Amino acid sequence: MICCFCRRRSKWKARHLTKRRLSEATGNLNIPIYSFKDMEKATNGFSDRYRLGTGAYGTVYAGKLHSDDWVAIKRIRYRDADSIEQVVNEIKLISYISHPNLVRLLGCSIDYGEQILVYEFMPNGTLCQHLQKERGDGLSWLIRLTIATETAQAIAYLHSAIKPPIYHRDIKSSNILLDHNFRSKVADFGLSRLGIVETSHISTAPQGTPGYLDPQYHQNFHLSDKSDVYSFGVVLVEIITGLKAVDFSRPQNEVNLAGLATDRIGNGRLDEIIDPLIEPQRDAWTLSSVHKVAELAFRCLAFHRDMRPSMTEVAAELDQIRRSRSWGASASEENTCTPSSEVCSSSSSSNASERPLNFNKAVLERRELLMVQIGAGDSFYSKQVLKDNSPISVQDAWLSEQSSPSSNSTLRNSSRLSA
Repeated sequence: MICCFCRRRSKWKARHLTKRRLSEATGNLNIPIYSFKDMEKATNGFSDRYRLGTGAYGTVYAGKLHSDDWVAIKRIRYRDADSIEQVVNEIKLISYISHPNLVRLLGCSIDYGEQILVYEFMPNGTLCQHLQKERGDGLSWLIRLTIATETAQAIAYLHSAIKPPIYHRDIKSSNILLDHNFRSKVADFGLSRLGIVETSHISTAPQGTPGYLDPQYHQNFHLSDKSDVYSFGVVLVEIITGLKAVDFSRPQNEVNLAGLATDRIGNGRLDEIIDPLIEPQRDAWTLSSVHKVAELAFRCLAFHRDMRPSMTEVAAELDQIRRSRSWGASASEENTCTPSSEVCSSSSSSNASERPLNFNKAVLERRELLMVQIGAGDSFYSKQVLKDNSPISVQDAWLSEQSSPSSNSTLRNSSRLSA
């Protein structure tokens, strides 16, 4: 009886502590707190039929609460102090930010020692599922480019429009959700951290998903906004290639997509890894824009964070590439050739901007990168010296790869940039 009493008292204290911490997190916010029975009823007892996917920290179910609208219900797997931190952290971060491309938190539940979060439902699953052909027949290049642009704008908002800024730390294609119009929504803020405005980075143990983790962050524990930039660079490569970030079925030196992409792009062999569904040769704009996005991804994947652009720059560049399609269409309508002319005088100028980039010359030589790689055991130290004229800035819905609280993934391939 004494043991039973102590056990119940311990559970009561844990539940009370959880409720207090969650109440503090939602204290000044209008976030509904649902009962566990509501969650059970919404998901038919957390039935597998309602299961959307499983991630590192829990399982996501589809459900209906008191209305006919579907919601996504995330049931946290671990019920220890760390999981409570994840829940409280996610509530605090999501609750006070607002952006059309960030998923909305609709409520939570803390009954019976459970930690459950309720989000808006995304009927088209994740970007990862579509790129891996797990849902649908594949995405067109324009839809992929739009998703990339909207995602970049959301991350740029977290980095630049909020004080202090928020570093997501787990940007990946399986955390990019798609609504019924294929509008992107960035999700899963459990690993996110508030940045420190006065410093360029904060020190914290590496957390994230293998294949997306910034090699400098993995090496020296320095988290910065550029860590998200690197992860987003991997997503851009996924969008272009349709390949997984980590795939052990590929040859050993191509397991890591970041390393494979920097090698192919750096050596002017991008065409070898472009997803055939994109049909890059269908028109000049598609071919040109795919190469431009690849060049941007190449810069995002630079080993040294100072070589990467900011997310604000990435978002602006992607938006410009997307808008160039309508500009090109307008230009082609205005500059029509007469039947008698052998060569249209406007064609050479208008097509100049649509030519695919030659990465060996137009990108690498233009940036005049001096690559010095010094082998040190199993790792490489890549030193890049930019000349003053360099234009580089110095600076299953929800089925996900397992995010590791302390990832020991092998990222040395991504730290090698081939000149």
